Amino acid sequence: MGQKQWFRLPIDTSAFQRFFHHEVTGSLPLFLATAVALIWANLSFTSYEHIWHAELSVRIGPYAVTKSLAHWIDEALMVLFFFIVGLEIKYEILVGELASFKKALLPVVAAVGGMVVPAGFYVFFNYGEPTLRGWGIPMATDIAFALAVLALLSRRVPVGLRVFLSALAIADDLGAVMVIAIFYTQQIAWYYLLAAAGFLALMLIANRLWVHSVLVYAVLGLGVWAAFLGSGVHATVAGVLVAMVIPARGRYATYIFVDNVQRNLDRFQCEADDCGHSILLNNRHLEAVRSIEESCLDVETPLQRMENGLHGWVTYLIIPLFALANAGLYLGDINLSEALAHPITLGVFVGLFIGKPLGITFFTLVAARLLKIDMPQGVTARHIVGAGCLAGIGFTMSLFISGLSFAEPYMADLAKLGILGASALAAVAGMLVLFPGRPAATTLIKHS
Repeated sequence: MGQKQWFRLPIDTSAFQRFFHHEVTGSLPLFLATAVALIWANLSFTSYEHIWHAELSVRIGPYAVTKSLAHWIDEALMVLFFFIVGLEIKYEILVGELASFKKALLPVVAAVGGMVVPAGFYVFFNYGEPTLRGWGIPMATDIAFALAVLALLSRRVPVGLRVFLSALAIADDLGAVMVIAIFYTQQIAWYYLLAAAGFLALMLIANRLWVHSVLVYAVLGLGVWAAFLGSGVHATVAGVLVAMVIPARGRYATYIFVDNVQRNLDRFQCEADDCGHSILLNNRHLEAVRSIEESCLDVETPLQRMENGLHGWVTYLIIPLFALANAGLYLGDINLSEALAHPITLGVFVGLFIGKPLGITFFTLVAARLLKIDMPQGVTARHIVGAGCLAGIGFTMSLFISGLSFAEPYMADLAKLGILGASALAAVAGMLVLFPGRPAATTLIKHS
């Protein structure tokens, strides 16, 4: 069996179930954190600002880095979020919905439409103004919220739509990271970037030498992040780049693992009622279990191990903490009539609420017709419109880009107003478009 066959395995339903379940369950703490941030900011804005803008210093010998607590969350903890995004992108490229040109073309084209058209709407409202810098804000999709709303309609939408929206959102994330790296970098310190490139080269060499120690990649990845922190390129880009060089293969091929496990399972042959109630009573059984455990560790890829180990921390701690620190919008100082008519608010709102579904639907249907690409099984034009609406839930990535776009609190608040308003209405619109679907006999994910 050649090495390439290890990678070119078709995506299995259980893998997608786990991914879908993680994203859906992760939306609840994100929603709660957002609600708490909004309530806290409007009940006691002074304490909200005081806590998140308190300075925190990290010192190593004569070197010290001082940033606000909110900045440490955005530039340090969020690196792990982008690292998970990078791992998911790599997985999809290797064995998932982006693994072949034909499979990837439709969601990638849809993602391009869902980025270009919203950005165009924002530019339309802000052309020639200093606020034009926020054009990247309405380009993003919050995969957790979008899939959570889709899960509410799981009996009324085909499985193909869930897979399509997931692949679209992942391609969208990749586009957002590229936008951050290219367009939201002001000054570049090239010697720091060279240092980052050196650490990445060491990680790539470790990959090629079949090094599977998570500690090695963690230490080198920390070096990449520290170098990006001083380079001027936003440090979160380091998370995606590090993910790209994490090994996606185990120590040996799957068929060797199967042989090893089968050989050890054969050691459990025993007479009826003679196996005992504990493996501690039989040294042969105990050694077999240890050997099977070692085989599982050897066949598991570092990519799997890191994603499984970090996903819970990112989903249930880092992302909610980011929302808590960034979603607080104090309405007391905002004149709503003026704010709603402001170019920033209009650009973000129209970009997400109208531009997203318009761009995704138009690009998808045109690509399917002109390039003769088959739509996912059971998916119709109405489903694509509904998915486009749900993709208008920008939230996490949109809030992140708005923080990079505007240093002025008032402008940042206007962007938040547009993001929150558009995301809420996009969720409602998506449900209204998709709800009339005929209930399916079975669902992809069974709820207990």
